[in-house]
Amino acid sequence: MQLVETGTVTSPQGFKAAGVAAGIKPRGRPDLAIILSDAPAVFAGAFTDHALPAAAVRYDRELFGRAETVRAIVVNSGNANSCTGAQGMTDTLEMAAHTAEQTGIASDAVIVSSTGVIGVPLPMDRIRGGITAAAAALAADGGSDAAVAIMTTDTVPKSLAATVDIDGVPVTIGGIAKGAGMIAPKLIGPMRHATMLAYMTTDAAIAADLLQSTLEASLDESFNRITVDGDRSTNDTFIALANGMAANQPIQAGSAAASAFQHAFNAVAAELARMIVRDGEGATRFVQVRVAGAASRGEAKRGAHAIANSMLCKTAWFGGDPNWGRILDTVGYAGIAVDPDGIDMDFDDVAVVRGGVAAGTPQGVLDTAVSAAEFRIDIDLGVGRGAYTVWTCDLSCDYVNINAEHHT
Repeated sequence: MQLVETGTVTSPQGFKAAGVAAGIKPRGRPDLAIILSDAPAVFAGAFTDHALPAAAVRYDRELFGRAETVRAIVVNSGNANSCTGAQGMTDTLEMAAHTAEQTGIASDAVIVSSTGVIGVPLPMDRIRGGITAAAAALAADGGSDAAVAIMTTDTVPKSLAATVDIDGVPVTIGGIAKGAGMIAPKLIGPMRHATMLAYMTTDAAIAADLLQSTLEASLDESFNRITVDGDRSTNDTFIALANGMAANQPIQAGSAAASAFQHAFNAVAAELARMIVRDGEGATRFVQVRVAGAASRGEAKRGAHAIANSMLCKTAWFGGDPNWGRILDTVGYAGIAVDPDGIDMDFDDVAVVRGGVAAGTPQGVLDTAVSAAEFRIDIDLGVGRGAYTVWTCDLSCDYVNINAEHHT
């Protein structure tokens, strides 16, 4: 696998994109994007299992149940079109129809996403104008513009692409993502859980069911590993499109080609996920939490997420405070099996706890370890072989300020 320099969602063959300012956001910031495949593309995805899903999520779920291929994705930012009643669905249908009209494709070949403030109807006059402008601006180098247009509280766009050899044919996988707050995805397939948005494209020839299983297999290696604040959104969506324009022999399940494709797909998804955490609202530190020695992988996952979402732990990390007692406290109430006399903990390669008590490492060494922009916490519970890793960040004063002002 080889990374594509300045790679993005249009790096695979046969994809165009655009991002424009439709006037949804203030101050003329880009807020509407279209991704278009030159050929019909099979598709896969995962959506939120939130009890109040946004109109676009409900529309996309229904589309997944009846369409075999799609051609386009249209995304607006600055407005979630969630909790907007029947009008919200009417507006979503119009977004799909207008995108289809402007790009010359069928309306049932358009996936729709929205992200932003909940409970506000879409300004459809601006949306229509934005779709018209984006369709006219579609270009093979437009992926970077699309990455900017889907941002909300993000401070940087998130794009990546990689090329992998599939039976002697170079196949490219590209992606863009957005998300900085309300981030704790638990994606589980097309009719269940997946504000983060992620879109991946590939020119690989691959069947829809294999693309779906590839996407689902990537989740525990990517977006299911991340949390910024423990909150899930009404709009979270992860979509993959494959248009087959690399002209490789179709990838077969269980083959070496499928394994290579899965590895590359996982790598792109994982890096997009880490980009989201590094750009978490107000984040100053990226923290990897690995729990091992658990009774099962599920218990390790529960423990790692408990630590990663603990406000006491996250505020200590913001202050560069190696308060490991808060971490052990979280482990103790996470509802998982532990050996109180067998717990070990390290910050990077610095011993913190041995056998459930302080390892005796000097305070200054511990301070330095948790003052880095990125560091790792490794915990061994001493009861089994289960292990799991979560990527998270600290909780800063800026996070509070951003969310205190978000609606206004």
